[in-house]
Parts: sequence; C-alpha cells; structure tokens
Amino acid sequence: MTLDIDRIRSQFPALDRPVVFFDNPGGTQIARQSLERIQSYLVDCNANHGGAFATSQASDAMVDQARSAAADFLNAARPEEIVLGPNMTTLTFRLGQALGPQFSPGDCLVVTRLDHDANISPWTRLAEDRGLRVRMVDFDPETGLLNLDDFQAALQEKPRLVAVGYASNALGTINPLKKLVDWARAAGALTYVDAVQYAPHGPIDVQSLGCDFLACSAYKFFGPHVSVLYGRYDLLDSIHAYRVRPAPASAPGKFETGTNNFEGIAGLLGALEYLQWVGSEFGAEHAELLSEDYSERKLLFKQGMAAIRSYEFELSRVLLDICSTVPGLRLYGPDDPRHLENRVPTFSFTLDGLPSDQVAARLGQAGFNVWNGNFYAVAVTERLGIEEQGGLVRVGAVHYNTVEEIRRLGDSLRQLVGR
Repeated sequence: MTLDIDRIRSQFPALDRPVVFFDNPGGTQIARQSLERIQSYLVDCNANHGGAFATSQASDAMVDQARSAAADFLNAARPEEIVLGPNMTTLTFRLGQALGPQFSPGDCLVVTRLDHDANISPWTRLAEDRGLRVRMVDFDPETGLLNLDDFQAALQEKPRLVAVGYASNALGTINPLKKLVDWARAAGALTYVDAVQYAPHGPIDVQSLGCDFLACSAYKFFGPHVSVLYGRYDLLDSIHAYRVRPAPASAPGKFETGTNNFEGIAGLLGALEYLQWVGSEFGAEHAELLSEDYSERKLLFKQGMAAIRSYEFELSRVLLDICSTVPGLRLYGPDDPRHLENRVPTFSFTLDGLPSDQVAARLGQAGFNVWNGNFYAVAVTERLGIEEQGGLVRVGAVHYNTVEEIRRLGDSLRQLVGR
C-alpha cells in the first residue's frame, strides 16, 4: 500500500490553511499526535523531575517512555544511549566541550564543507580552545557530492574525530554514510553524525552505521523544538560531563543540564507515535527494502520511514523536472533523476537576475513558504561563490506535500520569470 495522502494530511492541523509548506528543511509542521501529547502533559502531569508525588512520577515515566521510543527510532542498543536536549547545536557544543579533555594539542579533527555550521563551528571552536588542527573536506560544486578522495586524504592525517552530515540541509545531498563511518573507524577516529536533515526522510540505524554519535531534531520530523543525541553507552559513560553537583553522575542524565523541556519531550513521543502509525498503516509492503531484521516497534519505525522515502522519490522526481523547465533556474546539488537515492527532496537554486530574497518574497505572496539565504550552511554558499549575492532559494518537500503542490510551484516560478 502506498501512502494515502489524504489520511496523512489529516494528521497535520496546520495543513488546513491555504498555504503550501515548502519551508520544511527549517522545520516541519507538527503532527496531531505530538500536539495531543504536549497538551496532555501540561494538563495531566506537569511537574519537575524526581518528586515523591503522582504528577512528578507520571512526568518521569513519560520521559522514560520518550527516551525508549527515540532509542527504537534510531535502533540504539539501549535507552541510556539517548540524550535529550533543546537543539542539535546546543547538544553538539555540549558534547564537544565534554570530549575536549580527551584531545591533545596538535590532534586533528575533520569536518566537511557540505555541513550545517552546527557540525562545523563546535569543532573549530574546540580546536581553537585546545590547540587542535581542523581539516575541512571539500565537495564538488557541480554535483553537490562530497569529495570522497579528499575525505580519504583527510583520514591520512589520523584524525581523532570526524564530523559529517547524513544529508545536506542546503543541497539535499545524502552522503554514503556507512562507507564514511567505516573508513573513519579504520583510521581510528570517532564519528559524529548530523542527521537533522535526513531524519524526516528515511530510516536510521545507528548500530548498522557503526557511528559513535548521531544527532537529530524532533521539529524536523513533525514534533516540537527538542533534539536527540545518540551516543555509544561506553563512550557516554566514560566522558566527563559539565554538570551541577546534584545532577546524575551517569549517562544520559549527566549530559541533560538543568530542567529539561518535559512538554517538548512529550511532543517528541507524540511525533514518534505518528511515525509508528505511518509504519503500521502504510509500511508493510516496504519491509523488503530494509537491510536488517527488526521486530515490534523498531520494525514499524523502519517500515514507516521506508514508506516515506519511497513516496518522496516521486516528489524529488517532479521537483527535478520543474527545475529543468524553468528558464534561468540553476539548481545546485544532485540533479540526476536516475539516482534519486543520492538526495532528499530539498532543492536549492538561483534564478537569473533575481536575488534570492525577492524570489522567496514573491513566492510567499503566492502562497508558498520557502527559505532563502545560506540556512546556516555558510560553508556551502561560500564554496559555491554565492554567499555575497544573497545565497540560495530553498524548496523542501516532505511526505505531507503533494505532486500537485509542486506543479503549482512550477507554474508560479514560470510566471515570476516571465515578469
């Protein structure tokens, strides 16, 4: 069974408005299950952690439930490998600070130009503080693909840590992550993966990937502004965390500084329950696409994300066609319709003679929410030579978008060019 788009869209109250949401790479709309979890938490068990009374105990039980669901979503080995926090940027800076004492002056860290700055600046700042070296891996500006030869050359420098994205939030490129992690491990490096952009588009299995750390954000997969950091438990348990004295001394609590956003964590649980529902309703026929054997909730998550990935291939195919038929449109990133597996449906472009902010504003007036600029992937727009010109226009689809919405966007772009 393919996705029933009407049933899918009925789960998102925001879609009742006459607006087309193509701003999804910056944050998706929230699923009904997530909204209901947030409201239920605030009404029924709004309390701080660790109390000897019913609402506090119910609140703690909800956090445990959300942590367990996030572990299953990522196929972590145990719930204690999941750290919950406000956003990927904060969690990355926090982990970098904790990892710092393990590195010595002169040690090498590897980052890539294809990444969001939240997977670059935490490591360059750490390098500045501790006298480390940073090696930046390039990408091909013509194809939007990571330069694998340059990646392997960087590993010859014996890095202590490699930070790499699963998918580019600017160009939509999906990196060959399993291969990159295997190479990094063979070189003796830890791996830190930014999966924020990939998480709403396909299944993630941290054990199969073999990565040491991986971060993603619920507000990019149909929940609220809460983020998830996976870390191998032996690493999390051994790392010194910066914490107040009464805080837990063991992982994951030692990394969750202060009072957590419990209502947001409830919303994370609801977003994951939505994806579990997708797997239950539409994912059975996609089980054969999975490379590993899963059971119970893990299977539903992986089936659901495989179904979403399959549906989004068609969205990417139509978006590619639109980009090829609008006069003066230059697409950046993977553009081969025969290899849709190399991208998510995040498309960035420029239009001849029109600054990106004007294009975004005119599309907004026409009822299309799109982003413009560098999207905090400033290393990408600098490498493409368009940062000073205002960057890119970005259109990002997810599985609640439709082919008809994309075709309407194409009509609006052609009208805009015609003016």
